[in-house]
Amino acid sequence: MFDLSGKTAVVTGAGSGIGEAIARLFARQGARVAVLDRDAVAAGAVASSIGGGAHAVPCDVSSAPAVAAAFEDVDRLLGRVDILVNNAGIPHVGDLEHTTEADLDRVYSVNVKGVYLCAQAAVARMLRQGGGVILNMASIASVVAVPDRFAYGMSKGAVLTMTLSIATDYVKKNIRCNCIMPARVHTPFVDGYLAANYPGREAEMLAQLSAYQPMGRMGRPDEVAALALYLCSDEAAFVTGAAYPIDGGVLAT
Repeated sequence: MFDLSGKTAVVTGAGSGIGEAIARLFARQGARVAVLDRDAVAAGAVASSIGGGAHAVPCDVSSAPAVAAAFEDVDRLLGRVDILVNNAGIPHVGDLEHTTEADLDRVYSVNVKGVYLCAQAAVARMLRQGGGVILNMASIASVVAVPDRFAYGMSKGAVLTMTLSIATDYVKKNIRCNCIMPARVHTPFVDGYLAANYPGREAEMLAQLSAYQPMGRMGRPDEVAALALYLCSDEAAFVTGAAYPIDGGVLAT
C-alpha cells in the first residue's frame, strides 16, 4: 500500500521541517522527488541525503518568474509532475494592530500567492498528462481563530478555500486536491523561534506551546508526512476537496 513508484512529486519548502519529512517519506515509497526551497543549500543537502531520484530545485514560491523557472527545471530533470505538495509557508505573530502592511504583504506573498503560482504551474502539466494530485498545507488556523495570528490565519483560510476551488474545478479532469490542517508541529523553526524570542525560557515556552494541544504535545513532522502520503497515494483516489485536521484534539475540544 501507499506505493509511489513511477510517480514524480514536487514538494515546496522541503529544505527542512514538514516538507523535508514529506520529501523523505515519498522517496522511500518510490517517488522521484523535486526538493524545492528558497534555501538552495538546504534543498541540496536534503536531495543529496535522499539519493538517487531526488533533485534540489531552488525556488522562491512568491516569485512568478522563479516558479516558472523551477517547474521548467522539474520538466528537464524529471519529465512530469504527478504530485504537488504546497508546503512552503512563513509565520507571523501579531493581532490586527500589530500587523503592518509589509507584514501582511510578506505573509500573503508566500502563503497564498506561492500556493497559487505552484498550483497553476502543476495543473497545466497535470492536464497535459491526464491527471495528478495537489496537496496544500493549511492549518487549524484555517477554521478557528488562533490568538495573535491575524495575518497567518488569513493566509491559511485562503489556502483552504483555494483547495476547495481547485478540487471543484478539476474533479472531472482527474486532478484531486486536498489540504492538511496541522496544529503546532515541532520543527527546527520552533526551536529557533524560541531561542531568538525567549532566551533562557525555551523549556517553559515549549511546554506552553505543547499544552495548547489537548494531547499535551506538538505534532511531529513525520506524522504529518504520513497523512500526506495517504492523501497523495492511489489509496486516496476517492478523496478530493477534503481538509484533514492533524491537531492532537484541538478541534474536538
